[in-house]
Amino acid sequence: MSVTLNETPQSNRLHIGFFGKRNSGKSTLINAFTGQNVSIVSDVAGTTTDPVYKAMEIHPLGPCIIIDTAGFDDEGELGKIRVEKTALAADKTDVAVLVFSEEEMTQELAWYQRFAGKKTPVLAVVGKADSRTDTEALSQLVKEKTGLDPVTVSAKTGEGVAQLKEALIRLIPENYGEQLITGDLVGCGDLVMLVMPQDIQAPKGRLILPQVQTLRELLDKKCQVVSVTTDQFTAGLARLIHPPKLIITDSQVFGYVYENKPEESMLTSFSVLFAAYKGDLDYYIEGAKALDALTGQSKVLIAECCTHAPLSEDIGREKIPRMLRKRAGEGLTIDMVSGTDFPEDLSGYDLIIQCGACMFNRKYVMARIGHAKEQKIPMTNYGVVIAHLTGILDKVTRP
Repeated sequence: MSVTLNETPQSNRLHIGFFGKRNSGKSTLINAFTGQNVSIVSDVAGTTTDPVYKAMEIHPLGPCIIIDTAGFDDEGELGKIRVEKTALAADKTDVAVLVFSEEEMTQELAWYQRFAGKKTPVLAVVGKADSRTDTEALSQLVKEKTGLDPVTVSAKTGEGVAQLKEALIRLIPENYGEQLITGDLVGCGDLVMLVMPQDIQAPKGRLILPQVQTLRELLDKKCQVVSVTTDQFTAGLARLIHPPKLIITDSQVFGYVYENKPEESMLTSFSVLFAAYKGDLDYYIEGAKALDALTGQSKVLIAECCTHAPLSEDIGREKIPRMLRKRAGEGLTIDMVSGTDFPEDLSGYDLIIQCGACMFNRKYVMARIGHAKEQKIPMTNYGVVIAHLTGILDKVTRP
């Protein structure tokens, strides 16, 4: 993905998901909450099919993604697919708004337990307060079953909407949004060199998202930043009075940059930084050990977040597979998925290789990692793989 320097990427926004049964008033509630007609509202059950993702600035929450989901009580073959999409949205949700609409709440409680298992904060809501007579009794029942203090809301009159926002603020995970891409590797006044080859995957006139986000963070830290393409790397170094404290490179040229960097300069890559920023770097490094056990009979899954049309020399579809087969043998089976396609059953794989995941929020990447851990399948990422296969993983600086 490519962006301009002042954009807030969707993957960096707080994801607030609204969940409940069909016709429980989720869409009406979202429209009242946001003050916009984000979702289509109808008395017909099942109006919301695919989840609706809306990027917004909501005072005082800041930049958010509001997610409207299909009712988790949907039925039939099509309904099953809709519920699967709702489950996918749940994996991306930082804070869940769970709407309770009736005393029979078996499914709501099951979803509450699902969120609790993933350590996702939940705000319980009893909606349609203007048209029901059992609001107080239902609220008490929700509290007894979940231990949560539900917010009573009427989307029609606006009652409780302000309280809903206040309750959401209290549920935002501590230190949310404070994690840094570069950690404490560099600070004010430090010189950082970015090696950014502009290959055919980068749209003309724009930078890819990891480069933009890293550059913006370094500027915010008041670092001194020098950016070069690979062919200008050594010439750029020669023009500096002092070596950079840190060099951040595209993983594809890890080996070349390592061989030509000053001894005193720390080295890492955008992908390695994002492995820690979006996922679990320690788990990825441990997973990289599985590379040494791959054979021509092994099976690897490469998971890429972007859904761009593949071009020649694509890192995930061509470069890494070529490196893997050179190491393990031409018989190595490699499956490729992109976007949100990710198999439920991972048992047939010997290794999963995830991209830097700049398109996904950390919550969703950690859900994938949890999925792999549950099935005891090693998992790593692009930058860690290239550093391991190049023989320099132990030389790479970690945030």
